[in-house]
Amino acid sequence: MIGAIVSAIVIGAIIGALARLIVPGKQNMSIGLTLVVGIVAALIGTLIGSMLGLTNTRGIDWLLHILQLALAVVGVLLVTRMRPGKAGGTGATRP
Repeated sequence: MIGAIVSAIVIGAIIGALARLIVPGKQNMSIGLTLVVGIVAALIGTLIGSMLGLTNTRGIDWLLHILQLALAVVGVLLVTRMRPGKAGGTGATRP
């Protein structure tokens, strides 16, 4: 149980950081928010991947990690677009 939590945090941090590198422009996201986006993307990606049979492979599950990364990129885009007053956000403009 503890190993699964630690691996989710580590994989989530890596996936979140990679997603921020892939998304063009500046993202005003904290490290904690990046970690949350990465962990959520990793968990949702694992759920979708297990339904598609992507987790039953030998060695490294490359397709699963690509799916998780794609979900993290979408998550970073959603978070940066939804935050008002931040770079890239669609919220209220400042005078």
